[in-house]
Amino acid sequence: MTLKVYLSGEIHTDWREQIIDGAEGLDVSFSSPNTDHDSSDDCGVAILGAEPNKFWHDHKGAKLNAVRTRTLIGEADVVVVRFGEKYKQWNAAFDAGYAAALGKSLIVLHPAEHQHALKEVDAAALAVAEEPSQVVEMLRYVLTGALPK
Repeated sequence: MTLKVYLSGEIHTDWREQIIDGAEGLDVSFSSPNTDHDSSDDCGVAILGAEPNKFWHDHKGAKLNAVRTRTLIGEADVVVVRFGEKYKQWNAAFDAGYAAALGKSLIVLHPAEHQHALKEVDAAALAVAEEPSQVVEMLRYVLTGALPK
């Protein structure tokens, strides 16, 4: 069984690569939003045409990115949502809520200092981790039943 895992959230660190590298050898396929900030912001106008007003520029991009996000979350078996330390990831909270509403297995990943701020998001998750390596061990356990050594 190939486990489909969607990696959502913070884009400024290498947490996705840590999980993907750590899961090498497991039957997992990964997907994610577009993590290139500029092309994510500009995808709507690049495809549908320029907008002189920044609101409509962002609106086009957000809607096009939503097509990608909704599709990939819908196809996922597990959704991992990372809340980073530096920026507020409002879209990550939205993705976590969307995954929970769809009944997806949700894993939330964030530093301990965000526990209070994310208590409602954490309550919707099946697991809450502080480190990408913990997510890898969760995936290993789900697929093989093996515990860390």
